[in-house]
Amino acid sequence: MKKSKKGFWIFICPALFAFIVVQIIPTIMGIGYSFTDWNGVGKTKNFVGLGNYITTLTNDTQFRNAFLFTFLFSICAVITVNVIGFALAMLVTQKIKGSNLLRGIFFMPNLIGGILLGFTWQFIFVQVFEAIGEKLQIGWLQGWLTNQKTGFIGLLIVVTWQLSGYMMIYIAQIQNIPDSVLEAAQIDGAIGWNKLKSIILPLMMPAFTIGLFLSISNAFKLFDQNISLTGGGPVNSTQMLALNIYNTAFGENRFGLAQSKAVIFMIVVMVISIIQLTITKKKEVEA
Repeated sequence: MKKSKKGFWIFICPALFAFIVVQIIPTIMGIGYSFTDWNGVGKTKNFVGLGNYITTLTNDTQFRNAFLFTFLFSICAVITVNVIGFALAMLVTQKIKGSNLLRGIFFMPNLIGGILLGFTWQFIFVQVFEAIGEKLQIGWLQGWLTNQKTGFIGLLIVVTWQLSGYMMIYIAQIQNIPDSVLEAAQIDGAIGWNKLKSIILPLMMPAFTIGLFLSISNAFKLFDQNISLTGGGPVNSTQMLALNIYNTAFGENRFGLAQSKAVIFMIVVMVISIIQLTITKKKEVEA
């Protein structure tokens, strides 16, 4: 027992040390800075109590707009990413030729960095769509990323295209559904939509718990694609929370205020994630 405990700590200590240094300590320091007026550069850090939090919640309209935009975007992104990801997982688990190749193709966008992905799609929306729209006289293809509506749709397309392949983690759960259960359901007349609704979806809940958690956190924390695709424009109408915090800290040099926003952001995401995990965990069933 003593040897096994030593081995346990030998293996876990490097990861635990990295987690404490990279996550725990910066989080504690950030919470501390949120109660000061530090500008992120100078040595002066005056204690202002809850002043930053009051300013953020009562006077910062950009933060409220960014919060609303992020919340609406996250709802849409979570739905599209998981629905398409599940559909792709169902497709590649069928007995069709080239299913392994399709898995690689669908997963590939997730390997591309967010900044590069954003600039690539920016070229598609601004240059390619504009050229096709002018050539074919299609109005809705022109002027993409110039207003909040098309900027929202553009961000949604990019994130869905990138993350849907990653959500094919559902493949493992689909393959874990016993063949005997599916055969029994088919004998009882459950086919097509009835089979999916009554058998497959309930047995997929453990995977949905993980998939929803990952997609919610990724959608709320979106930054790379936001800054490279729209930059928050026009006039900050597509600015998401992470970008708003970044601009407050490094654009306005109001590090203490930015940290108060980050703490509020962390609490909101934590509460939503806990609620989601609680609800989906209750719906999990065993085959």
